[in-house]
Amino acid sequence: MKILYTAEATSEGGRYEARAYSSDGHLDVRIEPPAELGGPADATATNPEQLFAAGYAACFHSAMKTIAGMKKIDLTESLVRARVGLGVAEGGGFGLEAELHVDVPGLDGEAAEKLVRRAHRRCPYSNATRDNMPLVLYVNGSALAAGES
Repeated sequence: MKILYTAEATSEGGRYEARAYSSDGHLDVRIEPPAELGGPADATATNPEQLFAAGYAACFHSAMKTIAGMKKIDLTESLVRARVGLGVAEGGGFGLEAELHVDVPGLDGEAAEKLVRRAHRRCPYSNATRDNMPLVLYVNGSALAAGES
């Protein structure tokens, strides 16, 4: 694989009273667990799952917009919302699962689903996690059938 860009980030403290920052200084966030994982009920910091969700949503949306641009499809009002769950995996350890909720107003159902399936094949996050974590894709509120993504 020919590398086009490399991001570098450092974590100090893991997920408890911690900090994560990028080498270029553009990202510098406090990290603490949510209440569900033993963090404070009034948590004021982010957590790794939120960062992953934000990255996945942005990357997937970019893949959609790239494909739409080639097809002259207007995605001005489109949105991608990622939900990332952390849980105990079968066999021990922890695992992630995700949902991507894609809204593409003004695009008919079949065209929207085709666009989302193509974006799922193009998105680096989808490629990195494919067959490694459960993922459900939703298009305009409806789940894509298994095997279609």
